[in-house]
Amino acid sequence: MNYRKVWQSLGLVLLIEAGLILLPMLVCWYYKNDVMPFLYTFLIMAGVGTALSLIRPKNNHIYAREGFCIVSLAWVAMSVLGCLPFIFSGTIPSFVDAFFETASGFSTTGASILETVQWMPKSILFWRSFTHWIGGMGVLVFLMALLPMSNDRSIHVMRAEMPGPVVGKVVPRARDSAVWMYGIYSGLTVLEMILLLAGGMPLFDSVVNALATAGTGGFSVLDAGIGGYGSFAYGNYAFIVITVFMMLFGVNFNVYFFLLMRKFKGAFKSEELWVYVGMYALAVGIISVNVLPMYADYGTSVRDSAFQVAAVMTTTGFGITNTDAWPSLSKCIILFLMVIGACGGSTGGGMKIARMIILGKRLKRDLTRMLHPRTVQPLKLEWKKLDDETVDGVSGFFIMYALIVIVVTMLISLDGHSFETNFSATISCISNIGPGFGKVAQNFCCYSWPSKLLLSFIMLLGRLEIFPMLFFFMPATYRRK
Repeated sequence: MNYRKVWQSLGLVLLIEAGLILLPMLVCWYYKNDVMPFLYTFLIMAGVGTALSLIRPKNNHIYAREGFCIVSLAWVAMSVLGCLPFIFSGTIPSFVDAFFETASGFSTTGASILETVQWMPKSILFWRSFTHWIGGMGVLVFLMALLPMSNDRSIHVMRAEMPGPVVGKVVPRARDSAVWMYGIYSGLTVLEMILLLAGGMPLFDSVVNALATAGTGGFSVLDAGIGGYGSFAYGNYAFIVITVFMMLFGVNFNVYFFLLMRKFKGAFKSEELWVYVGMYALAVGIISVNVLPMYADYGTSVRDSAFQVAAVMTTTGFGITNTDAWPSLSKCIILFLMVIGACGGSTGGGMKIARMIILGKRLKRDLTRMLHPRTVQPLKLEWKKLDDETVDGVSGFFIMYALIVIVVTMLISLDGHSFETNFSATISCISNIGPGFGKVAQNFCCYSWPSKLLLSFIMLLGRLEIFPMLFFFMPATYRRK
């Protein structure tokens, strides 16, 4: 284990976080909010980051174990230090609650312990939504875009942080891939801001809602959530724009790279993309019919269904209606989509559609082999052959996901809430969605502090796709051989 390189990389991450904290400080200046909570946070982040970054490793090699440790430590440290503005400002004085809110932000979960947010300073609301944007693509990928991280083995860092069963480079060098991805990510974010602003939404609201949509997070600046904009003249326009961009950010970013390179065939032959679009259309069609008796007209039913399916499928977690009041069929579909999530290589959470495709193909192959034992049938995704390591990794991920859901649901059940509340809370946190059913349809303030810490942990676990953080706790990770 190259410990010095791990600590140095962690220091660079904290320095980047310190630099990013300057943006909410500008918001403080513009809206005349108290800047001191962010100034104290900046000084702590910069001090710790500088001390760690001055460590000089004997070599700059990063292998898989270093990648896992860097990513795991970075996300925990970012959440611990990132919660300081909430504590220093007194908006969330409890460390556990502030850590939960910040971990939810960076992991793009959007689960909150706050019952009301409109009273909070705009600088705090901005930081709250900005954590979604930072966590959406990943701060380590951002670091790679800014600085050359040793040799091209830094792909191990990208693989540990980026979502999906297969993570590759869109261009030969990992750093160039990171630059491309952040360029696309930033471009789509700015485009959404402009469209929301053009429709009549105030500047501050346009910015924070675009940041939350891009990171597929879901924090809102209104107590009624995104649904609160329904009373404004631009409400329906805003709902349409946000629905479209939620779906766009749920697409594998490799598709956008192909489109920019004018490789249209490569973009539109994506197997995962068409399954993603097909599942969305099917779910919207079924739910809009199922909930129709609750609405005055079919148009409103389709609008709400299209928005909520996009919010759940991309794990953004926005809401314009109370899905907890929907019929059982619609809630079952919503829960199913919560587990599956968005495409691999997107900012969305969940198990990822690519994994579900691989699991389905593996099941079909295994059934075929039971009938024809000598059959040789290699598995392919996007018309590329998958190696056994990838296929086994997908199966292992599914098993670990199910096991964690079962264990965590049982542990938080000690708080005495209903099974629906506990099960949906666990699925919501590990899939990085936000709202659930029952008592967590609006917020998570009903849980005790041990449950909040556990749920915070599985938010980060889910964002890093389980294995990087599990490897961090394995003794074998630290052995010399």
